[in-house]
Amino acid sequence: MKQHIAHITVVVKDYDEAIRFYTEKLDFTLIEDTVLSETKRWVLVAPVGATECCLLLAKAADEEQTSRIGNQTGRRVAFFLYTDDFWRDYHKMVERGIHFVRLPKEEEYGMVAVFEDLYGNLWDLLQPKK
Repeated sequence: MKQHIAHITVVVKDYDEAIRFYTEKLDFTLIEDTVLSETKRWVLVAPVGATECCLLLAKAADEEQTSRIGNQTGRRVAFFLYTDDFWRDYHKMVERGIHFVRLPKEEEYGMVAVFEDLYGNLWDLLQPKK
């Protein structure tokens, strides 16, 4: 038996601004953008080279969902972006205005820094040790 996680939802304020952030600031690929209704789209983005799991960008539909934008995990790191070249990606992200809330640090498991996405969700940028 083989299973995998296909999509993880990130609640967003606006589809287009979220697409711009992930594709222009993080170099993610826009996998799909399908209009489902006047208010709903099916928007998938993924890091370059990702083959199984991607983000489903879901526009908040009510007050409760809107209240979760940027704080889906109570200010814990929610997402982990692995890289094969930490310093290349870190410097590119800094140049593009990504806000790092924890500066790079060598840990026993690898090089890591914590950044915020456009809404404040926390991400680890991580290059694991081999």
